[in-house]
Amino acid sequence: MKAKTVVVGLSGGVDSSVSAFLLKKQGFNVIGMFMKNWEEKDENGVCQSSKEYADAQAVADTIGIPCYSVNFVKEYWDNVFAHFIEEFKQGYTPNPDILCNREIKFKAFYEKARELGADYLATGHYCQLGPEHQLLKGADSGKDQTYFLYTLKKEILAHVLFPVGHLQKKEVRTIAREAGLPTSEKKDSTGVCFIGERNFKQFLSQYIAAQPGPFKTLDGSTVGQHDGVAYYTLGQRRGMGLGGEGEAWFVVAKDIPNNVVYVERGENHPALFKSELHCTDLTWIGEIPPAPFKCRSKIRYRQMDEECEIISHNAKEAFVRFARPQRAVTPRQSIVFYDGEICLGGGIIS
Repeated sequence: MKAKTVVVGLSGGVDSSVSAFLLKKQGFNVIGMFMKNWEEKDENGVCQSSKEYADAQAVADTIGIPCYSVNFVKEYWDNVFAHFIEEFKQGYTPNPDILCNREIKFKAFYEKARELGADYLATGHYCQLGPEHQLLKGADSGKDQTYFLYTLKKEILAHVLFPVGHLQKKEVRTIAREAGLPTSEKKDSTGVCFIGERNFKQFLSQYIAAQPGPFKTLDGSTVGQHDGVAYYTLGQRRGMGLGGEGEAWFVVAKDIPNNVVYVERGENHPALFKSELHCTDLTWIGEIPPAPFKCRSKIRYRQMDEECEIISHNAKEAFVRFARPQRAVTPRQSIVFYDGEICLGGGIIS
């Protein structure tokens, strides 16, 4: 019987490296593929993606699989980065990782893998698959990445594999060491999808002109000057340059049309909490559940699931009420819904 072919997204990190190793060990015909999505050189004139590709190639050589590079720089700029910058220009703080997964990893890259005749696309995401192509949380609760994948439909999940989703991160490291993979001790990537960690304010200033304006309290008192609403997000504490006696200042609201950032003292100021929200751009991985119904949800990645009720919804929008008020509900971030370990889908907070 002919072995199934799997294209593995080799990023140059340990998770995708172990994914490729495990699939090869399981008898799949494995092809490594590195995605180049961002072009930028460091202070020595070396492109960061070249370093990552070298690591991916070294892993492929160690495992004994072919590795190719595919260029999605234009697709990433047009479908992810341009949208990301436009949202910031409007004063919002979007989540590019979700859009990146939808438009690049599980669209452009997925389509490329299928064009090459692959039976599956595999990635190093920490999530699992259930019956009828359900998306389930990863076994490592601290690494679960279903929050970033809620836009995937079950028709795509039918052709996707998550080889490390059943493992703890420390187990992945152990497998990498025992297999002699050159990425076994490499630090996890952080920051913006495919762009990485950097001084975010400085990075944004390359694309968005600063528009200084006032920091105000909710009663209208001016307490300082900000550098532009795009640089601040709800619940933010650091980087505002506000001091004085009393508790720390926190961003509690933004008046984007008037270029005002509202701040108040105290981590638990009432203005930081909301009991309900409206969301749009709904995506359901499987069948659309009838409303009203109770489930659990996250309004940010590193958060415990919270009880909520979807009061009403149609194909594109929903009203959600929380069992307890949520802190820093941020427009243009995502809310993702869960039924136990099953990721149901989600939407964009409006």
